[in-house]
Amino acid sequence: MTKTKLLQATAFAVLAITAAGAAQAQTKTLYVGMNGGNFEKTFTQHVFPDFEKANDVKVVVVPGTSSDILAKATAAKANPQMHVMFLDDGVMMRAIGAGLCEKIKDTPALADLAPGARLKDDMAIGIDLGMTGLAYNKKMFEEKGWAPPTSWMDLADPKYKGKVVFQSAAASSFGLHAFLMFNRIQGGNEKNVEPGFSKFKDTIGPNVIEYIPSSAKISEMVQTGEAAIFPLTPTAVAAHQEKNIPVEYAQPKEGSVVLMVTQCVIANNSEPELAQKLAAYLLSPEAQSKALQYGNIVPSNVNAKAPTPEADVKLKKFHEYMKTAVTLDWDTINEKRPEWNSRWNKTIER
Repeated sequence: MTKTKLLQATAFAVLAITAAGAAQAQTKTLYVGMNGGNFEKTFTQHVFPDFEKANDVKVVVVPGTSSDILAKATAAKANPQMHVMFLDDGVMMRAIGAGLCEKIKDTPALADLAPGARLKDDMAIGIDLGMTGLAYNKKMFEEKGWAPPTSWMDLADPKYKGKVVFQSAAASSFGLHAFLMFNRIQGGNEKNVEPGFSKFKDTIGPNVIEYIPSSAKISEMVQTGEAAIFPLTPTAVAAHQEKNIPVEYAQPKEGSVVLMVTQCVIANNSEPELAQKLAAYLLSPEAQSKALQYGNIVPSNVNAKAPTPEADVKLKKFHEYMKTAVTLDWDTINEKRPEWNSRWNKTIER
């Protein structure tokens, strides 16, 4: 090869590398921490693609439980590796308290959110609505001639002796929610749980057949006729119904407890504008309609559309439940939770 041709080849190689680098630089990557499984599949396959195309960006999911994602964000606080994260509301309050989130910027979609969806001056916002209320074994109730439950205090009704399944308040959000609502009815609040602890054993306690660490065992206990009534969410009830398990949801007159998956933009991330843009998109009716259609993820934006008339009826009922849903004092809960867990394990779930 002559010197001239060698120089030309070298120049072409440099141009090619530069062009490739420029193309690669144009496509940025955003990392989103969220639950794996249904969430990851729904957002990766159906929600993120439109945003990726419109913004020439790749969105990559970092899967894990809320606790896992919080731990990763905490470890990398000085140099964040993620841009947005989804956490259960109680865990998200810990993230906000630790300075891991930045305020989500105002957009028109914020005015269209369901009550209770906005946390701590918009430091985080609900992206999947939920609430803990009561659920019951429809088949058993019909056979016994029992009316559907209407109050958290129905868990203490003597006719359900040995038929109440209660998730551990030390291990489950459902159990914790039910205990704290019982505590409120007894005159307490999150700063004073003495009424709940002092009265639980003699009211709901005698009715409990088993304290379970999660809700995974409920379907089995309903089918074997062991479980009559238990704390659960409308979404979990719908999942049981899809498997032909005879469970129905009941909204307590005192209100259900808000249980949301929330999103926050991680503070000091490497792509603040893009991260805010993604957060805004995820609150839009278009994105949330897709999450509902493909993943049964309940939208916080009231303008999101249900895929069928039947789904629309359920969605409207869900938003009605949200109007009476109670938001707990998570700052106090997160501060006191270890103490409560210890007391629960020693005095109730022995």
